[in-house]
Amino acid sequence: MESNKKNGDLLSFENKDIVFIKPSKATPSILLSLSSIDNYMMGFFAQSLYVYRSLLENPNSPADADGNATNTINPTTKRDPAKVITKALSKALFYYYPLAGKLVKHGDGKLRINCTSDGVPFQEVICNCNLSSLNYLDNDDVEIAKHFGIDFPFEDEHGNQYLMALKLTKFLCGGFICAWGVNHAVIDGTGKVQFLVALSELAAGESEPSVKPVWERERLVGKITSHPLQNPIHNAAVSPLMPTTDLSHACFRVNKESIASLKRSLVKDIDHSSVALKKTFTTFECLAAYIWRARARALKLNEDGETMLLIIVGLRPRLEDPLPSGYYGNGVIDAYVKLTVKQLNEQPLFEVVKRIRDVLIASSSNDYITNYIDTIETKPLIWDFDYEKGGITVLTDWRNLGCFEKIDFGWKEAVNMVPVPCKVGVEDMYDIMPPTKLDPSMSAGLRFFTSLPPAAMPKFKEEMKLLMSNNVPTIKFQSYL
Repeated sequence: MESNKKNGDLLSFENKDIVFIKPSKATPSILLSLSSIDNYMMGFFAQSLYVYRSLLENPNSPADADGNATNTINPTTKRDPAKVITKALSKALFYYYPLAGKLVKHGDGKLRINCTSDGVPFQEVICNCNLSSLNYLDNDDVEIAKHFGIDFPFEDEHGNQYLMALKLTKFLCGGFICAWGVNHAVIDGTGKVQFLVALSELAAGESEPSVKPVWERERLVGKITSHPLQNPIHNAAVSPLMPTTDLSHACFRVNKESIASLKRSLVKDIDHSSVALKKTFTTFECLAAYIWRARARALKLNEDGETMLLIIVGLRPRLEDPLPSGYYGNGVIDAYVKLTVKQLNEQPLFEVVKRIRDVLIASSSNDYITNYIDTIETKPLIWDFDYEKGGITVLTDWRNLGCFEKIDFGWKEAVNMVPVPCKVGVEDMYDIMPPTKLDPSMSAGLRFFTSLPPAAMPKFKEEMKLLMSNNVPTIKFQSYL
C-alpha cells in the first residue's frame, strides 16, 4: 500500500503486481530497423493520462436494472476496465507486434526493435477516492497528475527499453485513469492515437482494426549528405534561474474570446497594406509568439543572447510521396525560429508571428524535409542543443491528433487528457492541447502545459493574465530587466 499526501487529503494506492500483456497470437520473431527520424528521437519515454468518468457520471449512460453503471470496480458489477482494456491490448499487439518487443542499440549506433513478444508491462492500481474529488485532473496545478503516471522501470534488467507501458488506476466511483507510456523511437503522437483507436475498436468487439498498421520505416531513412543543415543557434541566451531540477508545472486555459482578442491586437499593429498577412494568422502562430516571448521574460534571458523556438511539425501532409495509411512511426521534423532576446522582447508581436509563419512555410517544402532527414542521418547529434539554460523553447500542438475522439473502451470518450509532468522527455516543452470535455465554456478554446522554475512562474502567469483578460498590449515592451 502506497500513500501520498496532497492538499491536506490522504491519497492511498493499492498497487498490484506488474504483469506483461503479450500478443494474443504468435507473431514474427525478427529484428526491425528504424527510420532516421526514429533514431533521432533517441528512445525517450513520453507519457500521457486519459481520464474516464464512471458511466454513472456520464449523461445518458447505460445502467443495469438496479440503476448501477456496468463499469464500476464494485465486485457486484459486470465490467472491469482493467480486464476489458488488457484483453483488447493483447489483441492489438498481434497487429502491432513490434510494440511487444524491446528497443536495442547495435554496434553501428543505430536503434532497432527486437520483436520478442515479451509483451507490454501493465500495472493495475486502486485509489481510495472518487475522481470528482480530483476534478478529473482538470486543475491549474497539475502536480497531482504525477501520482498517476507510470513509475516502474521502462527497461529490463539488461537495459533494453520497453516500447509501451500501461498503468490503469481505478477509483471508488468507477472512473479510471489510463497512463499510456510510449517510446518515442518507435511511435509519434499520430501513431499513438492510431493505436489507441485500434485498441478501442477491438474492445468494442471488432475482429480487426479498421486501419492496419504499416511499418515501412525505410521510407524515412536519409542519405549521407555533404551539405547538411547548419546549427541554427550559436550564442544561446541563458537564464539566471537555470539550470535547475526544481520546476513548477501549470496548465493555462485560453478561451476563444482571448484568442480572438489576441488576433485583433496584432492586426492593429499591422500596416494597412499588409492585407495578406492579416488573413493568414493562425491561432497556433499567434499563441506560439506570445508564449515564446512570455517565457523569455519570465526566465530573464540575457538580451544580447539568442533564443530559439523549436516547433515540432508534422510532415505527413507535406510529403510529395505520401506515407501509407497506417504508418505509425515518427512523422515529425523540427522547425527553428531564432531571434535575439532583445528582438523578441521589443519587436511588435506581429513581427514575431510573421517570422514564425515564414519558417513554418519554409519547413513545409519537400526540399527542407529531405535535407532535414539527410542531415540527421549524416550527423545525428549535430545539434546537441543545451536545453537546460533556458534559451530554447519547444512547442508541440496536439489539437488535431484526435486525442479524445474515437478512443472509447466502453466508458464513452475520455473527459480529459494531460501529459505527465516531468515525464514528457523535454522539460522545456510546451504542449498545446484541446480543451477538456468538462467545461462547455471552453469550446473552441485550448489549453497548454508548461514547466518553469518556481521563481519564473509568477511573471509567466502575469503575462498569461493579460492574454486571458483580453488585455494584450499593442505597443512594444521596452524592457523587463
